[in-house]
Amino acid sequence: MRAIVYLSGPILAGILLAGCGQEQAQTAIAANAPLKTFPRATTLRGTVSDNTGPVKAGTVTLSTEAGKALASVELQDSQRYEIEAPAGTPLPVLLTYAPPPGKSGDTMTSVVIYPEISKYDINPTTTAIAKSAKAMGGYNHNNLVRAAENTAHVPDANKTTAGFRGDPTTQYGGWH
Repeated sequence: MRAIVYLSGPILAGILLAGCGQEQAQTAIAANAPLKTFPRATTLRGTVSDNTGPVKAGTVTLSTEAGKALASVELQDSQRYEIEAPAGTPLPVLLTYAPPPGKSGDTMTSVVIYPEISKYDINPTTTAIAKSAKAMGGYNHNNLVRAAENTAHVPDANKTTAGFRGDPTTQYGGWH
């Protein structure tokens, strides 16, 4: 019996050490994830709204996470915007709305992390999601999903199937 107990200890330790080595290898692989970029010039489009409704004046700026402006466009009596992201632009990038000079209003943000998606609305909910994801450690898929789950609210009237009127992520200002 003692020989079995004596042998099982080193074997168990070897198994545990081997398991730890595999976990470290997986962490290293995740940390070296490839950098996503826009493979070609891409037109991003969407709408801008605040808590009172459509916003039809101001500037939408596309910038790097570090704050370098890449492009900007003025809203021209419409809440809709289109802005071009240059080919090769590394992600994430931010779409930021700023009110016109002399007008009151909040700056709002939406985060772009996927080169395949081109529609991004900008509103208070996308701004709250972006701030929350940044506080969680940065703009990545997992942080944005967690931030969206913690930020988006569904009115009580729409919590039943009878009150459901479509995709709640779009209807209530979702991040995508």
